[in-house]
Amino acid sequence: MALGINLFIVPYKLVSGGVTGISIILQYMTGIKSGIYILLINIPLFLIGMKKIDKEFMVTSLYGMLMLSLFLVLTERYSQIKFVDDLLASCIYGGLLSGLGAGLIFRQRSSTGGTDIVAVIMKKKYDISISSIGFVINAGVVMVGALTVNYTVAMYTLINMFIFAKVFDVLLQGFDRRKMVMIITDEHEKIATQIMNKINRGITYLHGEGAYTMNKKKIIYCIISQRQMADVKRIVEQADAQAFMSIVDTSEIHGSGFKNLEF
Repeated sequence: MALGINLFIVPYKLVSGGVTGISIILQYMTGIKSGIYILLINIPLFLIGMKKIDKEFMVTSLYGMLMLSLFLVLTERYSQIKFVDDLLASCIYGGLLSGLGAGLIFRQRSSTGGTDIVAVIMKKKYDISISSIGFVINAGVVMVGALTVNYTVAMYTLINMFIFAKVFDVLLQGFDRRKMVMIITDEHEKIATQIMNKINRGITYLHGEGAYTMNKKKIIYCIISQRQMADVKRIVEQADAQAFMSIVDTSEIHGSGFKNLEF
C-alpha cells in the first residue's frame, strides 16, 4: 500500500481515499509526512472501534496502521520520482497496488485503521459492502482534494479509487465466489445422488408446487464453485434434458464447508 501511494499517487499530486487521503492532502499543504498524520488521525477512530468491533480485529488493525505509517515514511523519498510518465497509467498502477495491499490485509481479518474501522462497523450494523461504504466515504475526501489541488486531479483520483475498490473486492470475495444452483426436475434423486457422490457437495431439497399443473416437486438447492459448474450441468443434462436449472452468482457463503470472512 505504501509503495502504491508513494510510487504512483503522490508524484502526480493525486489523492487517495479515507484517512490516507486526508493525510496526503495535509502533506501537500504542510510538507509533513503523511505517515505521521495517519498516526494522529487514527487515535480517536481506534478508541471508537474498541467499543464496537472485537478486540482481535482492532489489535491487528493497530499493527497494520502502524506498519502503513512506518512504510509511508520510509518510502517517502520515492515520491520525488515519476516512475510512470503518464498520469492515467500512474493512477491505474496506484489503484492496483494499493487495492492489492488492502485486500490482502482484509483477508487476514485486519485493516490499516482509518475509515476501514468505520466501514466494518457499518458492515456489521447494516450489512453493506465494505468497498461500497469506503467508496462513498472516499468520494467526500476527493471533493476536499478537488478544492485543495484541482478538479482534473480529483477526477483521476476517482479512477484510482474505483480500481482500488474492484481489486479489493476481488481479493476479499473473488476467490470465494460460488454459484447457487436450483434444479427443478423429475429426476431429483438421481441428480442429487450424483452431485453428492461425484462433486462432493451437499444438497437441500426445497418443496415446490407448479402453479399451473399443481404438481408437487422436490427442488434441488446447492452451492458449488465456478469450476464445478460444468460438471453439474453435465450431470443434469444427462439425467433429465428437460430439467429447469437456475444458476445465480453468490459471493458471501457461511457455514460448514465454506470459509467465514466475517469480522
